Amino acid sequence: MSLVAGLQLPTLPMSESKLDYYFRICAKKEISLVVLGEYVLNSFYKELANMPKSMVKEQSQHKIKVLKALCTKYGISVVAPLVLVKKDGYQKVTAKFTPKSVHYYPQYWLIHFKHWNEERFFLPSQEKYDLPVLLHEGIRYGIVGGFEAHYDSVWADVDKKRIDAVLMPSIGAFNSQDRWRALLMTRAFTHNVYIIRVNRIGSYRKDEEDWHFYGDSTLFNPYGEVELSLGDKEEMLIANIEKSAISEARRVWGWRSQMSKKGII
Repeated sequence: MSLVAGLQLPTLPMSESKLDYYFRICAKKEISLVVLGEYVLNSFYKELANMPKSMVKEQSQHKIKVLKALCTKYGISVVAPLVLVKKDGYQKVTAKFTPKSVHYYPQYWLIHFKHWNEERFFLPSQEKYDLPVLLHEGIRYGIVGGFEAHYDSVWADVDKKRIDAVLMPSIGAFNSQDRWRALLMTRAFTHNVYIIRVNRIGSYRKDEEDWHFYGDSTLFNPYGEVELSLGDKEEMLIANIEKSAISEARRVWGWRSQMSKKGII
């Protein structure tokens, strides 16, 4: 068994008090893996576009410093999206903080829509896609950004790397809850994995634009069922990842054994 906490938060201020509060709760509950949603450590990308580069750099560097200290203090590992400032622009990454190290994974697939175009704002990844893996308490976790969940090549890696559970920092707006649930219920079922989707909350307003980030952080089990979900307020989701449930779902449905017979995995 492995416990994972998903913190459903808005963009955090520079103060470390809120993270310290939640990490202290996690430590008491013996939870040593925490996931944050997108644009929790940094402002939303449309807000970043109107901020001085020096301010964005300060925001990121301060959050990195805070998380390093808190991970060491409480013995907790954290998976969280982060914006890194580069010479030519901004890079969107997912950071993995442990009590001893920090590692950054570039986000390979970026939202490319006219009204929500992160592909135009962030620097493109120069690396071939390679699913980040985190081994924690005997569970193989894959790290998948919310938008990356749409791409079959990502889930092919989930199978090839024998992932047990997917950590999915994400963000959602425009009443897309039902579509996301349908997508991730299907992915959880056809790959017999847990999916922990952790969304941010809050809003973005400018001129006539009014974006509501609705939360709805959700735990999907290996049978493709919703096991737990949050509302649209600040909350903490605690996911109980059971290795036995994963094994049983795979025995019942046999997707992996069939792919193994065909030499796919």
